[in-house]
Amino acid sequence: MAEETAHAPVNGSALGPPAGTGAKPPATASATPAHAPAPARTGASAPARTGAPTARWPRGSHILWRYRENGGPRVHICRPVTVVQDTEDLLAVWVAPGTPCVKPVLADGTPIHAEPLASRYTRPRTVALGHWRGTGLLKLARPGRPWSVWLFWEPGWRFKNWYVNLEEPLARWSGGVDSEDHFLDISVRPDRSWRWLDEDEFAQAQREGLMDPAKARSVRQAGWAAVEAITAWEPPFSESWPDWRPDPRWTVPPLPDDWDRGPTPESSHQSS
Repeated sequence: MAEETAHAPVNGSALGPPAGTGAKPPATASATPAHAPAPARTGASAPARTGAPTARWPRGSHILWRYRENGGPRVHICRPVTVVQDTEDLLAVWVAPGTPCVKPVLADGTPIHAEPLASRYTRPRTVALGHWRGTGLLKLARPGRPWSVWLFWEPGWRFKNWYVNLEEPLARWSGGVDSEDHFLDISVRPDRSWRWLDEDEFAQAQREGLMDPAKARSVRQAGWAAVEAITAWEPPFSESWPDWRPDPRWTVPPLPDDWDRGPTPESSHQSS
């Protein structure tokens, strides 16, 4: 999972072990192109997945895209995003440069990926405030699919690559969407070549008990289904999203104080 860089502790709110992150360095998705530190939080419980669907979000509205910790119920990644498109077939959102985000770090503030893999998922953790760096990120998710597709650009809007983030299908609630990262990812280049990413983390997560064998098989199967979509050059890869640009009138979404609030049963459901 792509990760923002600079960070500051969110008042030292400890999450504790083991809490796999799935956060990964950037690697770097159809066709409707358009032109403050948070207070201490303990993390929300896993979202309920029942109830009536939430209303569609208008273009330009701000919602939260969140991930629960692996092996636990609490939110440890939160990114305020701007809605690009929200239909029965697709949710597309924009992570603007400079967006304030919450991410996991080790309890002493060490970045997750500075820790050796052998102890990366066992050392105590907290959450920290960061800001999204670089050129921004477009996320595309189709209802019920166990992955989302992210688009990255180089400076000057030169398209870099698609990034398939394997994850739980998004659960919608009134304030945004929730998921859980599955460690394994896929990078797709403009020449249509692809490669697996973070297989070492995927294997380590299994060794640490953050993913049982049945779940690991399901995640790998989802990855191969994504590869089939890539090799067949299906949407969103075949669509014009690399030419998309954010509306220049959009502002950077704020990070709300209650970024880890728990969805209520009547306001959340699996994305549909």
